[in-house]
Amino acid sequence: MVHYGKDKRGEEDQMTLRDVPDRARTILLHGRDAERGMTLIEIMVVVVIMALIATGVAVAVVPQLRKAQQKTTCVRINDVMSAAELYMMDSPECPSMDELKKGLKGDPEDSWGNEMKVECPGVDEIVVLSAGRDGNFGTEDDLSPEACRTLIKGSDKD
Repeated sequence: MVHYGKDKRGEEDQMTLRDVPDRARTILLHGRDAERGMTLIEIMVVVVIMALIATGVAVAVVPQLRKAQQKTTCVRINDVMSAAELYMMDSPECPSMDELKKGLKGDPEDSWGNEMKVECPGVDEIVVLSAGRDGNFGTEDDLSPEACRTLIKGSDKD
């Protein structure tokens, strides 16, 4: 309650907060700063903090995303190799990707949208290759069954 002194009859004049208008009530309860809002500096500080948090998350997530893409491609390589082995049981020649597409669910693409390549360097020997992230065969980011084994062994240690 707010006391205003004595009224005409000599009784103490009292007013409750409900009798005070909204703006005045806010100033009485919280002071003048409650109505002014946020400054540009305060907003900029919040934006900078949010950007720092987003950067930290990105630094932690992006490498894991790349590993997941490589592991997914390794699984697809194994699927294509299984389909190629089944194909070679009926036919002695090395299958093309078009022939293998019939036996596979979906397109035999790697995680980056590149079509994989099947090679048969020897009798009953099948090698399935992914061009990797850069999309070019013959570069260091290519994935083969051997590279996939190394990748999986390396991730078991993590």
